[in-house]
Amino acid sequence: MYKNMKYYTLLNAIAAAMFSVALPACHADNDELKHHHHGAGEEAEAGGHSHGEIVLDPHMAEKMGVATEKVQPGAFSDVIHTSGAVVEAPGSTAIVPAPASGTVRFASNAVPGSKVSRGASVASISTSAVAGGNANEAARLALASAKAELDRVTPLHADGIVSTRDYNAARAAYDAARAAYSAGASSGVAKAPVSGVISGLLVSEGAYVNAGDALAQISSSADMTLRADLPERYARQAPMLTSARVGFSSADSLFTLTRSAAPVSATSTPGYVPVYFTFRSDGTIPVGAIADVYLLGRERGNVISVPVEAISEQQGNTFVYVRIDEDCYHKVPVKVGASDGRRAEILSGLESGSDVVVAGATAVRLAESSGVVPEGHSHNH
Repeated sequence: MYKNMKYYTLLNAIAAAMFSVALPACHADNDELKHHHHGAGEEAEAGGHSHGEIVLDPHMAEKMGVATEKVQPGAFSDVIHTSGAVVEAPGSTAIVPAPASGTVRFASNAVPGSKVSRGASVASISTSAVAGGNANEAARLALASAKAELDRVTPLHADGIVSTRDYNAARAAYDAARAAYSAGASSGVAKAPVSGVISGLLVSEGAYVNAGDALAQISSSADMTLRADLPERYARQAPMLTSARVGFSSADSLFTLTRSAAPVSATSTPGYVPVYFTFRSDGTIPVGAIADVYLLGRERGNVISVPVEAISEQQGNTFVYVRIDEDCYHKVPVKVGASDGRRAEILSGLESGSDVVVAGATAVRLAESSGVVPEGHSHNH
């Protein structure tokens, strides 16, 4: 928040400096300008604020990253916005178990997204805090004692001094002690059972665990599966949903995914139909990650759409900024339809050929809110 405050303070300072000098008037003789002046009036009638012409020096606009796009009708897919989660595909993941009871200390390179080889150390277990002593150490001592007894009676049994019953008892005690002792637990090192990418740490550093508890998860395959939860009321549309755009909190951009050929499992959330998609992960998205999903259906033509970044909202109204000429803009109210996560359908308010601000809208908004009309500039046309 503090960074945002500094950012907007800087933009306000730039806007103040920008309007401290006279700027040229907008060109009012073209039909496009007259059309958008009418649109601004309509916005005022609807209860919004119409600032008329917004003047922004083109050099300042360039410095502040203002960019525009001429909108044209084109293809746009039907969209169902829902949620989903990354699910475990059979045989694609492996668990790193705790070799003994104690407190966990992960290896320095054991972080989600890092690659590991089979047998590599993932964590170590300290048994010093185990109540009642180290069970595996006790098992090691019992094994050593049983082996010593077996070594003692074996030659005596061969000479007929020790009975077969006593020899068999010593052998059974040794076998039981050997089964109770784990060399891996003795080392306290939890090792990767397969090669792959660490997709999640399942306990916190320093946590107490019991022998056999899951410490980490390794994805042995880069192919991941997403289950999108399609509301049952859209079930008939499921066959047409062949792709999706998906966002994760751990990723900065949306992924475009292709639908899986067959369901991965029969599990689903009550009231929803599961729709599965496959994608290749770099290991940064763990199993269980929640996703924002835009399911894409049948394609429609002759649709005007703009990037979602172009749309602003003020007092419950949505609008875009349209560039009229080199240094003049208007705020135009629009009615927004579906969004596929990247672009939004415009149902009304924009015409083909409108030059819409798709980046740097904050700079235009600052110019609008300054309320300063440059010398020689008039709103009357």
